[in-house]
Amino acid sequence: MKDPGVRDVQGVMQMTDDPLVGRPRRRDARDERLVEAARRGDHAAFSTLLRRHDDQMRALAWSVLRDRTAMDDVLQDAYLKAYRNLDRFRGDARFSTWLHRIVYRSCLDHIRRRREVVGLADDAEPTAPGRTQGDVDERLAIEQALAGLDPETAAALVLVDRDGHSYEEAGHVLGIPAGTVASRLHRGRRALRAVLDPTRSDRHGEIR
Repeated sequence: MKDPGVRDVQGVMQMTDDPLVGRPRRRDARDERLVEAARRGDHAAFSTLLRRHDDQMRALAWSVLRDRTAMDDVLQDAYLKAYRNLDRFRGDARFSTWLHRIVYRSCLDHIRRRREVVGLADDAEPTAPGRTQGDVDERLAIEQALAGLDPETAAALVLVDRDGHSYEEAGHVLGIPAGTVASRLHRGRRALRAVLDPTRSDRHGEIR
């Protein structure tokens, strides 16, 4: 059974239109054809693969790095690694899962090099068409909550609640057991629910 309020968290994780969030879609069959074409030297096919998954990769990199310049640099390096290692993609996982793993490892490499995670920039963003100021405020609150989480927990939230990966797939990306993914999701969802509805916290700060 899912945590109480999980659907609320997932809904907010999927509602924004900037690099944090998009909507998951199944693309396996076409991805397989594109991978095979890219392996034969079709650069356009690989570019198409990246375009199809770029939003998800940016969401993951942003959740870990919290810095747009670093995110762009890491993604460029990760995409180059993916291209150079296409022959190592065996197809026992979805291409998107394999690419997620490369991006996540590249993010961790960047953090280890810098010895720090850069905080969330506080520059204001305009309200998107069709979105209320309340929506924008809620999204910014979610971003701030994610920024307060450790990168591993934030990444688990993005992979499962934003991108729709299973616990097993997220565990493959993060290099941890599915049970550890569940624990991180529970911790992260509690933090996000506290932002979404502070009245659900009792006097000791626990989420009901």
